[in-house]
Amino acid sequence: MKKWFMGFLTMILVLSSLTVVLADNGNGKGKGKKKKFELGVEVLLDDKKDLIEGKRVGLITNPTGIDQNLNSIVDILHNDPDVELTALYGPEHGVRGSAQAGEYVEYYIDEKTGLPVYSLYGKTKKPTPEMLENIDVLLFDIQDVGTRFYTYIYTMAYAMEAAKENNIPLIVLDRPNPQGGTKVEGPVLDMKYSSFVGNYSIPLRHGMTVGELAELFNEEFEIGAELTVVKMNGWKREMYYDDTSLPFVMPSPNMPTLETALVYPGAALIEGTNVSEGRGTTKPFELIGAPFINADDLAGHLNSLNLPGVTFRAASFTPSFSKHAGQLSHGIQIHVTHRDAFKPVETGLHIVKAIHDMYPEDFEFRAENSAGISFFDNLMGNGWVREDIEEGKPVEEISSKWQKELKQFKKTREEYLLY
Repeated sequence: MKKWFMGFLTMILVLSSLTVVLADNGNGKGKGKKKKFELGVEVLLDDKKDLIEGKRVGLITNPTGIDQNLNSIVDILHNDPDVELTALYGPEHGVRGSAQAGEYVEYYIDEKTGLPVYSLYGKTKKPTPEMLENIDVLLFDIQDVGTRFYTYIYTMAYAMEAAKENNIPLIVLDRPNPQGGTKVEGPVLDMKYSSFVGNYSIPLRHGMTVGELAELFNEEFEIGAELTVVKMNGWKREMYYDDTSLPFVMPSPNMPTLETALVYPGAALIEGTNVSEGRGTTKPFELIGAPFINADDLAGHLNSLNLPGVTFRAASFTPSFSKHAGQLSHGIQIHVTHRDAFKPVETGLHIVKAIHDMYPEDFEFRAENSAGISFFDNLMGNGWVREDIEEGKPVEEISSKWQKELKQFKKTREEYLLY
């Protein structure tokens, strides 16, 4: 009887110990605990709400400003009795994401909240003093895609400048880089070619979060705003977007999926040419083509290059709008087969060069402006890459030229990495 009782008591003690270990792993005290993923907005509301409580808040956001339950930050803050949300600011495509690329969104009243919405795209990219009159603090919460020419990061930078000029603190709520945070690729922008699709000397694929970029912009380019970055919890640099628990919400009308974001740093270079980048199809930037291209020839040539982490399928499509709208176009679909090996910028250059070389009578770069700068140059961040392509230089030689500046940027970048 005594042995039975001692055995029973031992079993109870073992089960109790396991319960304690499991409980510790669940609440953060256990050594093997996997840190829960939280967005900057969730950290703000759970742990740092004092940054906005009792203050008049202006919010720069769009449909990607959500928590993990798909609740809009606009609605969350508007319905919070501790927060006074007084104004909304929309980047390209607007607060609700209803505008196409390049479409100007006028000032209006948001139907759901009754709040004024100011456009930060088109005529007024930087918030004016009048726009900031009823603001004590400015919030920025928008999903970036990790590429230099995606305009939201410059909306953020202009807001930082306005915040500095009007003595208003600015808070950036951090979000993941969909492409991960380890890969840095492409030429560093020459400031002679700065524009709203590239306003600072960073490479095409920067490998940073918006919060990290905000810190870098503020210091390296001497904005000097009173900046606070609310970090995420549980995000690691090697994580792609689908390694998180966050649903993918389109950052813009032509950025429908994570796959789009992965090819975008190189495929979007096609925007600087007369070839369709797939706008007006369900696969923008994955589909590339024009009426004058032979799809089998182009796919065959690109596949013969054995580029890492990617394969090309001969494809035909008819864009419903944008370039070659209503015209049957032929070309390729880009299929990423190995994300870590894939080099989107170099892949994009190979595509541009291949079409340039194979169809010299039909292919064109976008026309130069009065300063001799093509839109391709703005996207590339310099003028010499276009010249090298026209002179027949191989992509390997072209990419070797930007390595020195890229190495210098990587060293500077290290100072601003938060994860």
